[in-house]
Amino acid sequence: MASRRFTFYAWFVLALNIAVILWGAVVRATGSGAGCGEHWPLCNGQVIPPAPQLKTLIEFGHRLTSGVALICVVGLVIWAFRAYPRKHPVRRAAVLSLVFELTEALIGAGLVLLGHVAANASVQRGYSLGLHLSNTLLLLAALGLTAWWSRPDRTVFQRGMTGSAGNFRPMLAVVAGGLVLIGITGAIAALGDTLFGASSLAAGMRQDLLPSSHIFLRLRILHPIVAVALGFYLLGLVSYVLAKIDVAAMTRRLGVVLIGIVVLQLCLGLANLVLMAPVPLQLAHLLLADLLWITFVLFSTELLAI
Repeated sequence: MASRRFTFYAWFVLALNIAVILWGAVVRATGSGAGCGEHWPLCNGQVIPPAPQLKTLIEFGHRLTSGVALICVVGLVIWAFRAYPRKHPVRRAAVLSLVFELTEALIGAGLVLLGHVAANASVQRGYSLGLHLSNTLLLLAALGLTAWWSRPDRTVFQRGMTGSAGNFRPMLAVVAGGLVLIGITGAIAALGDTLFGASSLAAGMRQDLLPSSHIFLRLRILHPIVAVALGFYLLGLVSYVLAKIDVAAMTRRLGVVLIGIVVLQLCLGLANLVLMAPVPLQLAHLLLADLLWITFVLFSTELLAI
């Protein structure tokens, strides 16, 4: 039943979607969101835009890779239904992956059609970003679980863990909600950096504190505060679990990796702040954020045996 080829393909689809997410960050950072005008799914009214400018190429490339990712997820679902029996978790995770992939496309289309791209600084764009980010995290979780549950060495699907590990459900739920909040505040902070760039760190901090500044700038301070607080909370929680509970070897390895990613992400966040968030560092920060989220989902799944 379990297939190494399916597992490899599932990890590939996950990696492809992460690449699409990073390319979307490039679209935002370069102000290329309107590169195809207010047309969707066409680009400036054309299937293939003639003599495109750089911004059009960036946005068109993002749409193409998003389309490829959607096709790959459809293939993932078909393969899952052929390879796994009814009620198997891989089937359910694959179907959820397709649902969130479709909603991801619809939200992306909405951003374009509503004009929540490029230099748009409306408050409504902030809500759109929050919705987009939340759906993205759900998509990554579903894809990650599809690959994880399909591993050939994971042949038994367990449901529900009794005992001390189950007591951590509320704490893990707090972390999950916190990570979503960090993602949303991070997206707003990155948008503020793009729309209202400052000449220095001191100038940027003055922008954040001015009552007359745009709401995106005044909210920007929330991201590092929430990130540091939740980062240390997560470090303490995972360290306590690994020290006090007799967890499986795989759970322990995931916990160690999770601790490493959190520490690295905090350092990278500090570097972004000091260096005024250059685009390459923004992409590295976003990549680590995605990996942190996926690792946390897998760690929680193994800890609670769900």
